[in-house]
Amino acid sequence: MTGLVESLNISGSPYVNALISVLLFTLVAKAADYLVEKVLRRFTRSTKSALDDRIIDAVHRPVYFSIILVGLAIAIKYLKPGSGLLFYTDNAVYSLMAVIWTIAAIKITNAVLEHSVEKVSDVTGLGKDILPLVENVSKIVLVLLSLMVVLSIWRVNITPLLASAGIAGVAVAIAAKDTLSNFFGGLSIFMDKPYKVGDFIVLDNGDGGEVVSIGLRSTRIRTLDNILITIPNSVIASSRIVNESAPIPDLRFRIAVSVAYGSDIDTVEKILLEVASSNEKVLSEPAPIARFKSFGDSGLNYELLCWAKEPLSRWLAIHELNRAVYKAFAKEGITIPFPQRDINIRDLSSLPARERQARHSARHKASGEELF
Repeated sequence: MTGLVESLNISGSPYVNALISVLLFTLVAKAADYLVEKVLRRFTRSTKSALDDRIIDAVHRPVYFSIILVGLAIAIKYLKPGSGLLFYTDNAVYSLMAVIWTIAAIKITNAVLEHSVEKVSDVTGLGKDILPLVENVSKIVLVLLSLMVVLSIWRVNITPLLASAGIAGVAVAIAAKDTLSNFFGGLSIFMDKPYKVGDFIVLDNGDGGEVVSIGLRSTRIRTLDNILITIPNSVIASSRIVNESAPIPDLRFRIAVSVAYGSDIDTVEKILLEVASSNEKVLSEPAPIARFKSFGDSGLNYELLCWAKEPLSRWLAIHELNRAVYKAFAKEGITIPFPQRDINIRDLSSLPARERQARHSARHKASGEELF
């Protein structure tokens, strides 16, 4: 600033130089104001986002007043007041500039936060009611930083304040350990995006359902029983998540079917495919598949593989397909087997007496009975 003062030292009178400084910087402020209004404003109006307009609104007046304050500070130096008075006037100007830009920073931060929440609310379900909390936290941080700057301008030793703030921060962090853990877990979910609102997820502890909302502290899912479960984000961040709606919302499911030996397997496969193709909840592409899995103890084991349009519809689709397969098999005379055991009873009266006695003794010994 000293070089700038010397370059503007046009007249021998300090009062004239001070007046020239104020007038010159006022003209520069007006030119900057014109540039913002006529050039930058026209450019921001051509964009689709309203964020840049709000940023221009936030910095417009601070730039104007900051330039004038710089001219005022230079004008004061021309007047050559005492060192004590100069210290107070300079620090007052710089402190006022710090306050002006703190207000601008708060406005810009609020605009960015609102824009970010609106952008991700449809995907994550982050409610706009979280905005006041985030805005208040950011406002407190900015005000504290501004206070530190002002104290530094006035040459106040802020080291004890920083030490006290550090101790208080550690105490708060210990007391709010779970809250902070959930908060950072929510941030990791927003950055990694393992799921979004509307996805069907299953955690490694067995909890599963449709994601209803994603907050900074917890995630809410609705189970198949229409029960709302709130899960802390710290739990989700450390869990294995199965997203059944990604990378595509379609989900393949399997239906196990068994038919009796001797059944016409061509008819069985035809019925399974026709039943699957006629169900509205089953996708036609990829097409359903009927597979002969194995020879079972009581029948031939088949598996019907289908793709559901969405994970939540698979349970109703399984119900409908099981009913349709049962009715179709009954209509075609195809038997669904169940475990059976054949018992052969032999007549021992024709055996010699000694052999009958030996078999009788062996049977009682196997059952743990004592013979007399």
